[in-house]
Amino acid sequence: MSVHRVGAEARLDSDTWMDREVVIKQRVVKGYRHPVIDKNLQTSRIKNEARLMLEARKGGIAVPIIYSIDLAGNRIIMEEIKGVRVKDALQDLPYPRAREICEKIGEISAMLHAHDIVHGDLTTSNMLLEGDRIVMIDFSLGSKTSEIEDKGVDMHLLEEAFHSAHHSRAELFDVVKASYVHHYERGDEVLKKVKEIERRGRYTRKE
Repeated sequence: MSVHRVGAEARLDSDTWMDREVVIKQRVVKGYRHPVIDKNLQTSRIKNEARLMLEARKGGIAVPIIYSIDLAGNRIIMEEIKGVRVKDALQDLPYPRAREICEKIGEISAMLHAHDIVHGDLTTSNMLLEGDRIVMIDFSLGSKTSEIEDKGVDMHLLEEAFHSAHHSRAELFDVVKASYVHHYERGDEVLKKVKEIERRGRYTRKE
């Protein structure tokens, strides 16, 4: 077993399970919480993440295959994706290829929102590039909602993260937005909401 990543909420390990190469996502027990409350929260969050991943897959979005949900052990066992983070790949790709990737980012974001799935942490860190496909990961902060506000927050986060991680290619976010609007009939509404969220943020900072 090798450690992929350790975060505040979960630990990711590479392992073998039933002759398959897998990633085990183990949710971190919070010692400061009452054990019963913590267990209920962990169970609820595991179920929510698994449900969103399954719904995304049904909607044609590439996500890791879930092999097992272990509620007693607070873990999800899923397919290991042999790819690189889009965050790491995008800067070094030739411009035409980077543009193609950004079109796909917009399309995938649109597909998620068309199925009323808000990712909750929509950044290029949570997208893996495997060959010609982008695989979405980490739905732990996600939710099922039709609210334009929530989708606007998702896209606002993506834009801020994109400009931060890919500042030398920030203009490519226009490609993301154009693709998003093309593939989602309510895309214009969402992007208008993004502008509203940005204005609210500027006003709050001035205060």
